[in-house]
Parts: sequence; C-alpha cells; structure tokens
Amino acid sequence: MTEQASIGVGRYGLCAGCPYTDSHLSHNRCKPGDSCVRAHSGRQIDRFFRANKDQAEHFLADLFWERRAIAARYAPIELIGHLVNDNDEIVRRVVVDRIPADILVRMISDPDREVRLGVAARIPEEHLARMLHDPDYLIRATVARRLPHGQLAKMAKDNEREVRKVVAARLPAFALDMLVDDPEPEVRAIVAERALPGLAAALLADSEWWVRLAAVGNAPLEHLPPLTSDPESEVREAALARLTEENAN
Repeated sequence: MTEQASIGVGRYGLCAGCPYTDSHLSHNRCKPGDSCVRAHSGRQIDRFFRANKDQAEHFLADLFWERRAIAARYAPIELIGHLVNDNDEIVRRVVVDRIPADILVRMISDPDREVRLGVAARIPEEHLARMLHDPDYLIRATVARRLPHGQLAKMAKDNEREVRKVVAARLPAFALDMLVDDPEPEVRAIVAERALPGLAAALLADSEWWVRLAAVGNAPLEHLPPLTSDPESEVREAALARLTEENAN
C-alpha cells in the first residue's frame, strides 16, 4: 500500500469512492487524517462539519452514532427534532441543548440522566412541575432552582438533602418554618441564615452548633445573652460580638 493510500487517499483509503473527493478534497475542504467525515474519529468528523456546515444535515440518519451526534451540532435546528428519539443517548444529549425549549417536553421521561438534566435546565417554567418526582436528585435539585417560588413548598419534603437545601435557599423567608424541623442540620443552617427574627430565635436552641451560629445574626437581641455561655466558642463569640456592637451604638 502506498503512503498516500495509508493516510486515506487512493484506491484503498477512506477517500476511495467518497463523494467529497472531487468537490472538497481538491479544494482543501477536507483532509485525510485531519478533517474527514468518513473517519471513525470524532475529532476528524467535527473538523469536517465545522468547515462544511451545509453538509451536516445529510448525516443525521447515519449508522454511526458519533457521526449523527456531531452532525446534530451543526445541522439546522429545524432538522434535528426527530433525533429526540434517537437510540443513542449521546445524540440526544446534543439535541437537548439545541432544540427549542417548547419541544423539550417530549424528552421529560428520557431514560438518560444527562438528557433529563438538560431538559430540567431549559424547559419552560410551566412544565417544570412535571419533573418534581424525577428519580434522580440532581434533576430535582435543578428543578428546585428554577421552580416559581409559589410552587417550591411542594419540594420541601423531598427525600434528598441536597434538594431541600436548594428549597431552603429559595423559599420566601416567611415560608421557612416548614423546614425548621428538617432532619439535616445543613438544611436548618440555611433556614437560620435567612430566617425572620422569630424563627431565628427558635433555632438558637438547635442541637447543632453551626445552626445556632447561623441563627445568631437574625435572632432578636434579647434572645442572645444565653448564647454567650454556649459550649461552642464560635457561637459564644458571635453572640458577644453582636451584643457588643449593639451596645456600642
């Protein structure tokens, strides 16, 4: 085999019988070993489509999943909608980032977590409630970050701590009492940092010191003196500092 054939050009190379040999190779729009749509190399395929975006639509039904996925990055958006049902999750992951947000409803129950994450990040708000009970907590956390405030209460009892932490960080302050007895101190600490004075005062008696510490900043001053004898030095120092500051004013 000649050296030329070994890099793709010639009777036995990838260029043999390729429809782009005359139209593209001769005009430096593709290059064997570097930019080639027939190669089994994602890098080479991507380089080809990057230079020849007008050809991507012709490979959306290609048998090779990676070629379809890369073609979906460059093909016109209006031509890739059918790929929401592609049998390869990598293809669908490309599609979920490109198709119009209102079409994403068709991918809410996709079996691939990464695809559903893309859906949760972009789907119109009015459809987010359909993902409240997704089996993956990362997706539910993404939903919690985008859900309208009026619907966040529905996620306050989620069984995953990370989801409830997002809820605690976003709930209106007046609604935080629904998380004051959360079993996880990390959630209660977020509540304490944002709590209205009355709720913060209640959290000064929390069993975890960092929750009490977070509550010191929001609790009414008259509730702080007992904290100057707290067993944890950071809590004592925070309470003393706030009381001292107030007395100085």
